[in-house]
Amino acid sequence: MCAREGGVAVSEIKVAFWNLQNLFDTTPSEIAADLGFLPEDGWTPAVFERKLANLAAVIRTMHGGAMPDLLGLCEIENEELAWQLARAAGRDDYEVAHDEAPDLRGIDTSLLYSRDVFELAGDPIGHAVHLRYRTRDIFQVPLRVRETGAELVVFVNHWPSRKGGVYESEPFRLAVANHAGRLVDRVLTFDRQEFLALPDTKESLERLNERWNRNVLLMGDLNDEPYSRSVLDFLQASSGLDHLEEPIRASGGRHLPAAKSYLQKQAYLYNPMWRLLTEPDRGTHYYSGSTNTMNMLDQFIVSRGLTYGLQGLRLAPGSVSIHTPALMTTRTGRPVPFEFDRRGVTRNGYSDHFAIQAVLETTG
Repeated sequence: MCAREGGVAVSEIKVAFWNLQNLFDTTPSEIAADLGFLPEDGWTPAVFERKLANLAAVIRTMHGGAMPDLLGLCEIENEELAWQLARAAGRDDYEVAHDEAPDLRGIDTSLLYSRDVFELAGDPIGHAVHLRYRTRDIFQVPLRVRETGAELVVFVNHWPSRKGGVYESEPFRLAVANHAGRLVDRVLTFDRQEFLALPDTKESLERLNERWNRNVLLMGDLNDEPYSRSVLDFLQASSGLDHLEEPIRASGGRHLPAAKSYLQKQAYLYNPMWRLLTEPDRGTHYYSGSTNTMNMLDQFIVSRGLTYGLQGLRLAPGSVSIHTPALMTTRTGRPVPFEFDRRGVTRNGYSDHFAIQAVLETTG
């Protein structure tokens, strides 16, 4: 990134996502009481300040100390905490997009973005999935790169936990994955009314493909692996590129595809986390009770356009990594969680998840 009068000229954009592991303030609330994050439980102002400082210290090590231009967060109680974390990290160009999620647990997703690199391209939208209860948020944030005008739609995810058992809780994640896939389809395809209003021309086909090639970035703690059914079959995100290579094509001697074919179209996505699965004992979250103790629960997933750089941005090949700074990594390669007791005694912990990192390249 190089400085430029009136803004920033960018050749690459640094991206990260991190599950903060229960960043609550010390103000009493129903959800804080339920989960034991009150001063009388040991969650004192001093303990909170230490947690905040430790998280900020890790953020300052991301991307070789440059810090991310785009940082997705989950397990954060409210917007004010996102602002506090941004200030503690020392990056004064951060803006906060935040949604107060309606899930039962009451913890949110946020997106920090550099105002020098990005501007909002529309209103952020929170999407709750209604099961028998409202589940965790899918937070949609439309952005525009200031220097180039390239647009990027970001979805910050925190899918239902594995509490109660991986398979017992799987239906909840399948439902949320399916909903996330529908949200992506809305971004990449025209609805029925819009499609039927298009004239049968070459220009209309170009419009369909322009939309099909939009830049979409999903990030989050999916609480499932890249090879889980929720990700592979319901979100339709895989390590393969063959489905991504399919543009929208004309059919039946027309310029446009048949309405039935187009309106049933579902977007396939690319999951770059697969290449990290080949490394033993690598993952973003440690759980001793599973066969693979290091789980790849935190993931980036991208659209066709972002994979191939068709609209001004491209996921840099090989740039996806797990951020394992020495200050929060044990000798055996596990993250150091933040722990406290009722006396307010802590050890020097951070989060039970590692962050993930990637780079987006500008292509025009």
